[in-house]
Amino acid sequence: MKFLQVLPILIIAGQIFSCSSNKYDGSLAEKCKAQYNAAEAKYKAGKYWSSKDDLSEILQSCSGTGVMEETHFLLAEAHFHLEEWMEAREEYGSFVNFFPGSPYAETAAYRKSVAAYNLSYKDSRDQSNTTYAIRDFNRFGSDYPNSALIDSAVMYLDSLSNRVAENEFQIARLYSRMGEPSAAAIYLKEFLDEFPKSPRQKEVIVMLISSYIDMKEFSVAKFYLERLRDTYHADEKMLASAKKLEGQIADAEKSLERKLEKERKQKLQQKNDDS
Repeated sequence: MKFLQVLPILIIAGQIFSCSSNKYDGSLAEKCKAQYNAAEAKYKAGKYWSSKDDLSEILQSCSGTGVMEETHFLLAEAHFHLEEWMEAREEYGSFVNFFPGSPYAETAAYRKSVAAYNLSYKDSRDQSNTTYAIRDFNRFGSDYPNSALIDSAVMYLDSLSNRVAENEFQIARLYSRMGEPSAAAIYLKEFLDEFPKSPRQKEVIVMLISSYIDMKEFSVAKFYLERLRDTYHADEKMLASAKKLEGQIADAEKSLERKLEKERKQKLQQKNDDS
């Protein structure tokens, strides 16, 4: 009976002793280094969630201890591997700002751009993310022109350009389907100038010709028809489309002439009736 009464006291005493035995008696710098090593081991083992929490705690409690640079970069890496693109972009950007001379800075700047790219891909409706990614990759190319990652950055930029181009194309096509050829033509002309490498170029010129036919601006339609022929003179399919469009322009011109002639006769008849 006495033993049962003493047991809780023994348990509490054991817990106190255990806590005191685990207490780190070294300097703060040594403690933080040990914590970083443990978090890094988790990261290397693929335990990104757990390492992320530990690294965040180190950033909060170990300022000025010499492990901040590695901790900050590894935290960004953990976000990246967890596909937390927004958080990764923010951490990489913060890292570059705080440690511009770090040997990790180039990698951080590149991965910041990739994170923005993936964020844009995740929600293609939000073009601001695409804009951020383009800006990040351009900044990377400017800051690290001799980087081994430049070719990869250029490939990402081409993909982003096509993504913006596709968005602009879909807007133009929507206006065209809504019977707004003037609005469609504005987007289509800008598309030709801004995205010369887009695979949509042929389709855009054809749509532009059709838009000007609908607006009865036949001289402009003929101008883009010649551009279509000159640019794709070796493409038999496009030459066939050009021939068809030429016929549409001719038919539309004749239709307009008949309409104007009819209106002229009606006005003349009205004038005669009034007199």
